[in-house]
Amino acid sequence: MEPTTLAEFYKETANLIPEGINKEIGHFNVFNVDDIAAKFRKNPASPMPYNRREYYKISLISGRNKAEYADKVIDIEKNALLFATPKIPYNWLPQDHNQHGYFCIFTHEFLVHSKSGVILDELPIFQPGGYPIFQLTDEAAHDINFIFSKMYKELSSDYAHKYDLLRNYVMELIHYGQKLQPETALYPSHTASARVSSLFIELLERQFPIDSPHQKLTLRTAKDYANRLAVHVNHLNKVLKENTGKTTTDIITSRVVQEAKILLKQTDWNISEIAYSLGFEQVAHFSNFFRKQTSLAPVAFRS
Repeated sequence: MEPTTLAEFYKETANLIPEGINKEIGHFNVFNVDDIAAKFRKNPASPMPYNRREYYKISLISGRNKAEYADKVIDIEKNALLFATPKIPYNWLPQDHNQHGYFCIFTHEFLVHSKSGVILDELPIFQPGGYPIFQLTDEAAHDINFIFSKMYKELSSDYAHKYDLLRNYVMELIHYGQKLQPETALYPSHTASARVSSLFIELLERQFPIDSPHQKLTLRTAKDYANRLAVHVNHLNKVLKENTGKTTTDIITSRVVQEAKILLKQTDWNISEIAYSLGFEQVAHFSNFFRKQTSLAPVAFRS
């Protein structure tokens, strides 16, 4: 099953691909369903392809619909909130002409730069086997509609930090959805390994974002984190492999590369300053590291 890309989504939805859609620092957009509802009104029973997407999507839809998500089929009579993840295919079939609401799409990279340090796939709302679709009361639909309307308005503003604000709105929607989940889905187990994994992620993300070239990562290796967590490095690797499918070094490397991309694109710091802030004592070591992970030299990526 080939995942639907952002470019394909825009072509199918609005026949318009916005500039900068493939920016390395992530993508975000929000839509009012009324703006694109004409397509569905012409043929309301036309299903969207049942496939995976390369992006996350949160939707507030008012109207009669049928949702097919993984192995679930849900009939929606009025208002629904949907959380879609790239990992699980879904299908949404409008059942009448009266479709209203909002939806936003975003990539994992969009939230990486958030001070909350969120790892989307670790959130209960995006876990396989969870509860990704909620039928809403009128009051709940009103609350969520208000969040989306703020998003929609903010996206077209000239505020210099609007994307930080938009990240907060996305997290507000995620937490709203998680509060709607049954408690057993939110907290399936509190095992020792899950706790170690959670603490590791917290330690990792607490070091980001890098706001100054004088700021420097203090934890750079698997052993650094193991020592801080008072566990053996082999145990930490085992725990993370069980919980995330990745080794400690893989996770650290991925996060450092992501921050390097952000700093190269969003700051005017020189390569030496970026290398230092990311814990590399020599520029050559940083350049070799970045080239190995991205196949590009830092200067080439920046340009």
